[in-house]
Amino acid sequence: MPMFKALRSRRLLGLIAVLTALFVAGSLWANAPVLRMATTTSTDNTGLLDYLAPLFKAETGIELQWVSVGTGKALELGKNGDVDVLLVHAPAVELQFVEAGHLVNRRQVMYNDFVVIGPASDPAGIKGKTVAEAMKVIAEKKALFVSRADKSGTHTAELGLWEEAQVPVPDKEQWYVQTGQGMLPTINIAGERDGYTLTDRGTFIKYEANHDGNPPLVILVEGDAVLRNQYSVLAVNPANHSHIAYDLALKYIDWMVKPETQKAIGEFKLMNKQLFFPNAGK
Repeated sequence: MPMFKALRSRRLLGLIAVLTALFVAGSLWANAPVLRMATTTSTDNTGLLDYLAPLFKAETGIELQWVSVGTGKALELGKNGDVDVLLVHAPAVELQFVEAGHLVNRRQVMYNDFVVIGPASDPAGIKGKTVAEAMKVIAEKKALFVSRADKSGTHTAELGLWEEAQVPVPDKEQWYVQTGQGMLPTINIAGERDGYTLTDRGTFIKYEANHDGNPPLVILVEGDAVLRNQYSVLAVNPANHSHIAYDLALKYIDWMVKPETQKAIGEFKLMNKQLFFPNAGK
């Protein structure tokens, strides 16, 4: 009997030690520092951040919390000090915010590309054309085009494509539908109405996966150099907002461009298709 009592005592002490360790670990995680980020709907909708955030926390102990909006809104959140760091994709606009002193430490992280999608029947006949030719044909034929119209990186790119095609930027035209929504809802509206739209390839792959590889809309125009879609990380300038977790933002920026994270970004796939291509330091 004494032997069994001793054995039970050792087991009890072991259980208490395990529970204590779990409690301490749980307390540490519960008190983990929080980094607030504004990012685009494409990094969120594709699942990239859900894939990367646990890796970041496991390595640094920092909990990443994010809001996904259009790049224009994300930049404003940074300017106002509502977040600590940004992951966005509108280089020309980002540089304006850097030059104005709102953001600092911009580092490019990865890229994919934009594609023009539409019904497989392609009523406007744009398949195989350059993107400038395609946009011009859509306008001439008044084919339904669905725009995010939300000052996002994708919307900014779309506006540039109309200008590239030497077409006045549409606004009140009946064939031009402005959703004011994110990328997936915009694609879904275009699909419901047999219209065309511009999307980043990563979100299209997610949309394709949602339809088991047989989506209502397909890629019709792709490959032009002007369709490159660059993503970068930027910290909010602590000189403007003393409450910003600038030290955490720098850790996140350094983590995103390190070789191991770049490798993880390149390995992130849906339907066995790569969504983003790492290019830090290039």
